[in-house]
Amino acid sequence: MAKINSQLLFVTTSPRTPEKMIPEIKLLIKHFNGEKWNAETQKRFMEILKDEQYFNGKGEKDPAFSARDRINRAPKSLGFITLSPKIGLTPAGKALITSARTEEIFLRQLLKFQIPSPYHKPTLKAARFCVKPYLELLRMIRTMGTLKFDELQIFGMQLTDWHKFDTIVHKITEYRKAKLRNNSNYKSFKSEYIKNELKYIYAEKIEKGETRTRESNDTSLNRFLETQSRNMRDYADACFRYLRATGLINVSHIGKSISIVPERIEDVDYILENTPRDPCFIDNETLYKEYLGDTTLPRLLTDDKYGLIKKLRTEFPQITISGKQDTAYLKNLLNNEIEKRKSEILDKQISEIKNYKLYDDIQHTFRQISENKLYDAPLILEWNTWRAMTMLDGGNIKANLNFDDFGKPMSTAQGNMADIICDYDDYLLIVEVTMASGQKQYETEGESVSRHLGKIKNKTKKPCYCLFIAPHINNACIAHFYALHKINISYYGGKSVIVPMNLNVFQKMLEDSYQASGIPTHAQVRKIFEYSERMANTCENETEWFNNIQKYAISWTSF
Repeated sequence: MAKINSQLLFVTTSPRTPEKMIPEIKLLIKHFNGEKWNAETQKRFMEILKDEQYFNGKGEKDPAFSARDRINRAPKSLGFITLSPKIGLTPAGKALITSARTEEIFLRQLLKFQIPSPYHKPTLKAARFCVKPYLELLRMIRTMGTLKFDELQIFGMQLTDWHKFDTIVHKITEYRKAKLRNNSNYKSFKSEYIKNELKYIYAEKIEKGETRTRESNDTSLNRFLETQSRNMRDYADACFRYLRATGLINVSHIGKSISIVPERIEDVDYILENTPRDPCFIDNETLYKEYLGDTTLPRLLTDDKYGLIKKLRTEFPQITISGKQDTAYLKNLLNNEIEKRKSEILDKQISEIKNYKLYDDIQHTFRQISENKLYDAPLILEWNTWRAMTMLDGGNIKANLNFDDFGKPMSTAQGNMADIICDYDDYLLIVEVTMASGQKQYETEGESVSRHLGKIKNKTKKPCYCLFIAPHINNACIAHFYALHKINISYYGGKSVIVPMNLNVFQKMLEDSYQASGIPTHAQVRKIFEYSERMANTCENETEWFNNIQKYAISWTSF
């Protein structure tokens, strides 16, 4: 049982992207189902996890702690697994790891997450908690129409008790008015506003001088407020990502805001009208486990036959429905039609991309990424690079992304494969992208990139290359990829041709492709990697090699 000491709204933040827990739950159940969850099994779990393709962490300092961090948080808290008395999969967990569509599964479990619960007990020092966080945040988005990330951070994280809902709505309204009246820099305005709100929230602790944080012995008020502001941001970011997994909300990456998907407003209204707001089974763990694991609770609009019929007739009027079909048939029909519509939307996007109709939009998006103007830049970088590779040339270009029902990027998929795979028949190209910089770029990407390339080389037996794109390539990555050109490593399928490229150079490649008299061929793309191989064997060091590749790339259509 976790003890909650916070004065802010508590939600699960691990894993950062909810879809990432699916392969780890599968792994846990495959190897440890029916065993006790203790320090010994936790260490064994991490040993197995570290060998999986999708694992990007380390878990070396304290493997048992790392295992608890991954499993005791979202997987347990959202009712997908049980850990006591033994490790097991709930009906909700089984549905999650076997379903092709996880949105409804995530939605039900998020709506049941509550504070307090047998899993999460506030201490006497914590705020008064009486809330189902995701239910109330969904209500807040519906009430406000659109909710900015900053508003969720500053005010949504104060909603520890649903009885404070109207007060929080009023605060957001006043904040919007103050923002309109503000004539100074917005960043300064927001910073001052957060400080004032935090001083109000933590007034008692500040008065008592209890301003030391776990991260530091610094007891200054400014350090304390900065720490709490970061906590608010982390929790708000987690809420954005987990709510997005339900398929009910749109994320505006430019405006950094969320709103209800227009086609899902009736679904949301049904939830808000029919889901109890008070936490339940607070002191009964047995009943709470049963409630969490139940795949039929809470009831949704799609569980109601007449609601389903109305939804089908509204969204897909071309379908003939007799009204005699049962609910299960109608739900499957709805899911099939949604998937068909999504495929049609994506096919249309691809057609427009290949015809260079979206060239300006793709370049503009890259500029916004470089200028740090977008929410969730890593996701948008991966999505936009997929669009760019689709535009560059033919072939089968596949992104390792989850798209929502309307063809918008929702999240990166499970990390057991490359970000983008380009199949050009006679060779394969994988594309890996990252927003990471400095030493972190090498630590998080260096080994996984070569591992992904080796995996696909061994699987396909085709010539395979890799393009590694980042706003700025770290020197350690340059040295690493240069060395892999020259070292024959069987684990990676031999020598690895991985070409690192700064994002602005890749944009120049797109520009040249757009301005070329004819459409460049994938044979021209391949020449870049063949040139990289030659340069690795002739250049004196990695710096000379990297500089030569960048020069070649900015003139690639002339070769």
